[in-house]
Amino acid sequence: MVEPLIFQLLAEYASLTHDDTVLDIGAGIGFLTRFLAGKCRKVLAVELDSKIAKVLRENLKGFSNVEVLEGDILKTPIPQFTKIVSIPPYNISSALLNWLFNKKFACAVLVFQKEFANRLVAPIGSEDYGWLSVLAYYHFEIELFEEVPKWMFYPPPQVDSVILRFTPKSSPPLQVKNYPFFERLVQALFTQRNRKVRNAVQPFIRMCYSSAEETVKAADSLPFHDRRVRELAPEDFGVLANALAS
Repeated sequence: MVEPLIFQLLAEYASLTHDDTVLDIGAGIGFLTRFLAGKCRKVLAVELDSKIAKVLRENLKGFSNVEVLEGDILKTPIPQFTKIVSIPPYNISSALLNWLFNKKFACAVLVFQKEFANRLVAPIGSEDYGWLSVLAYYHFEIELFEEVPKWMFYPPPQVDSVILRFTPKSSPPLQVKNYPFFERLVQALFTQRNRKVRNAVQPFIRMCYSSAEETVKAADSLPFHDRRVRELAPEDFGVLANALAS
């Protein structure tokens, strides 16, 4: 990112204070990290590439409130933080979102590719609506802000990006009996998004029944069995998961 205005916008949307410990994922050579260091108590700058991490440490050696963590954000132990402000590598977007599902923080202000951002807030039944839409709805309030054109990066990516803010929900909007099961079910069903639930769910439940006839009968007894997967609201997936878990 070579446009300093974006750094200011990210900090403003995160409402940073000098009490915050901020996580910067994929810190690179530290342009954003340096900016954040002047806005908060501490910055945890995570960088996977060892050569870049060495440059990052050198560039930020004058900042006593920056801790450089070398490693994969998805695998490296991370000290406690309050907020995330980051332009993370786009190739880990889905995995990073899954990682965020299991973390506690006040808010995350991130830059993602526009196409990926649209999937997170896609309306039910739309082309972009999928398992990420459902699970993101379960965990976060998501707000889309300014678009970030490709020319603001060097080298420029092939697509435009957008700033998003993720605020964890104080309580889930739907009650599920078994969250890991709910998550697996949503992901499995969306591999067959255009099929009716009765057909899409059969491979998922077949191991529980001794015959194909019993599997079909069980699938036909489920809520929403005659609707297509892409037509189900997030709450509907919760109802379906609870029925199967029972």
